[in-house]
Amino acid sequence: MSAQPVDPAARPGRLGVGVVGAGRVGAVLGSALRAAGHPVVAVSAVSQESRDRADALLPGVPVVDVPEVVRRAELVLLAVPDDALAPLVAGLAEVGAWQAGQLVVHTSGRFGTDVLTPARTAGVIPLALHPAMTFTGTSLDLARLEGCPFAVTAPAPVLPIGQALVVEVGGEPVVLAEDARPLYHAALAHGANHLVVLVAQAAQALAAAGVDDPGRMLRPLLEAALDTALRAESAGGAGAITALTGPVRRGDAGTVEQHLEQLTALGGRTGAVDVVGGYRALARAATARSLAAGLVDAAAAQRLLDVLAGAPDGRSQTGDGGPQED
Repeated sequence: MSAQPVDPAARPGRLGVGVVGAGRVGAVLGSALRAAGHPVVAVSAVSQESRDRADALLPGVPVVDVPEVVRRAELVLLAVPDDALAPLVAGLAEVGAWQAGQLVVHTSGRFGTDVLTPARTAGVIPLALHPAMTFTGTSLDLARLEGCPFAVTAPAPVLPIGQALVVEVGGEPVVLAEDARPLYHAALAHGANHLVVLVAQAAQALAAAGVDDPGRMLRPLLEAALDTALRAESAGGAGAITALTGPVRRGDAGTVEQHLEQLTALGGRTGAVDVVGGYRALARAATARSLAAGLVDAAAAQRLLDVLAGAPDGRSQTGDGGPQED
């Protein structure tokens, strides 16, 4: 006789969750906690978009103002923009909203638990849980939480609580020190946000070259490059830079010079001067990292850097030299 599945709500230690901010992150994490058996007792939602999201992901949960969310909840999930977090926590402390013994969780990558100090003085248990994932604010995100790394920052005695909450929503807890949060967040933003900018720039150049569907053309190339780079990074050694291909990896300064000419002309025609600026900055970084990893020799690296600095074909300062094999 097979065992009956256990109702998540029947598990011990279930907490009434209040979600402050029904944005893309808050509504999804609230829904994930609800699926783990924690009843969501209230949610705040200011805009119509947030109300619609709450209706879709947290059906039946009453939409109330923020102090009422805090009053009703045993676990308060603060999913608000970074710049709004500290004033919100302080403001709720000023009106005496925090309750001793409450779990207060924020989802900001930028902050640890120091930002919750005004609430801690009232006796709350502070946790900082940041999912390293881009959210759409739809039910599709719930499946993507499976195996998603979460940066967990908390005082040592309550760290296991934060880790357990992450595991319950399907994530993988990664303990991060308080003072490491700003650099951690900068790294994630640089990787994810600037990857989007890079795609936008490449797509604009392809469109200008007459490609009807730049996204379709870029997809196989970028997906393969990203997958290879991430695998190389996980393998250790020199890391992601070993996945580099193309003219910098070959030491092909003439091709880089032509790229700069074409992208400069694109900027002149369209005003998209950021494209050549981005290319130049990333090509310099690629050259420096390739040299450090032994992927190009010093002479090839100097030719590339000369071209990137404006010397024609890299010959005026370094002389000729053949390109390397890819």
